[in-house]
Amino acid sequence: MSTPTSPAPRVALFATCLVDALRPAIGFSALELLEQAGCTVEIPPTQTCCGQPALNSGDQAGAAALARRNIALLEGFDAIIIPSGSCAGTLRSHYPELFPPTSPWHARAQSLAAKTFELLSYLHDIRHWRPQNLALPASCTYHDSCSGLRELGVKHQPRALLAGIAGLTLTEMPEAETCCGFGGTFCVKYPAISTAIVSEKTANIAATGADLLLGGDLGCLMNMAGRLHRQGVPVRAFHAAELLAGRGHGPAIGEPE
Repeated sequence: MSTPTSPAPRVALFATCLVDALRPAIGFSALELLEQAGCTVEIPPTQTCCGQPALNSGDQAGAAALARRNIALLEGFDAIIIPSGSCAGTLRSHYPELFPPTSPWHARAQSLAAKTFELLSYLHDIRHWRPQNLALPASCTYHDSCSGLRELGVKHQPRALLAGIAGLTLTEMPEAETCCGFGGTFCVKYPAISTAIVSEKTANIAATGADLLLGGDLGCLMNMAGRLHRQGVPVRAFHAAELLAGRGHGPAIGEPE
């Protein structure tokens, strides 16, 4: 556990669209972990999409409109915490790029970016939180999502946190840092290429013999879990936050809840 500072930071949990609609357990896990780490957590009820799909599709105007809305909603918090490297990367790396340097929104976007963090890196690097009294006798492998790794430097933090779960062993897959083929709207625009990429990824996952596939981005995990299921590979997928919150015994991603 961390040693909370005083006063507790007031943080906004930006849940993300996929978590809200398809895997709320990740959001509940994030909330619990942040509270354990000594944060006062709020979930702004009017939060909406970060704008990543619009950016991926070349809709700069649409992305900028969402950015302005989210900046106004979130800028009053001490930190914005997101259980997704791709969504966190959108706020942190791309929001300032949406506005000209002379625009007041550019400065506001930069200010927001400076206090936006991916969940696992925030827990490890900023709050110095570590799991306590957690046990899960299982083997796992970990996928590094593209945005989290390349835009935010999330690599060692989830592994360090997972090492605190008694009985959990990590076997690194070949090419753990290689894209899974999801890529936001890429998998919709180029399904054949996406399928070829994820098939290479699932072969690497299966080669580890791991029971569990872990990651920090639900989109990637859904993509890989779906392919594993279709291939008949008995590997169950979870967001790392779910295991760290003690939910590793529940239904995996893609399983009935």
